[in-house]
Amino acid sequence: MEVFRLCKSKFSGELSGKGAAIMGGRWNSPGIEIIYTSSNRSLTMAEVAVHFNAAMVPVDYMMVTILIPDSLSVKKIMLKELPENWNCFPPLSVIHHFGDKFVSEKKYCLLEVPSAVTQGDYNILINPNHPDYKKIKIKIIEKFPLDRRIFKG
Repeated sequence: MEVFRLCKSKFSGELSGKGAAIMGGRWNSPGIEIIYTSSNRSLTMAEVAVHFNAAMVPVDYMMVTILIPDSLSVKKIMLKELPENWNCFPPLSVIHHFGDKFVSEKKYCLLEVPSAVTQGDYNILINPNHPDYKKIKIKIIEKFPLDRRIFKG
């Protein structure tokens, strides 16, 4: 399976959950390393774009294509498992529990979660502490300029 990650150029050559651990994210508490990826390029862009406006469009972003062996273990979170307003902003702290538990248990290498940005699409979270994590490889790193028309302002 291929998944995608959009990030600043200086972070594009490594697959690390350190950035997500600094501030935490929708699916992880601060201090918990997790790698956020998406199932397609458009969703990846949408997930990043919601954090910017026209005055702060980044110019140094790279699209990272990641190759994940089909044999890796995956847990899927279904919408019915999530509380009402799970996709609000800022994220509900109860949602962190799903990702934190996923990382700490090390039962699965991948966690498939619904996108809070694009209904019906899924993001793939990678546990960098899982033993199979080392089987995941970067396939391609390419410049990915963000079109200013998608931003407000």
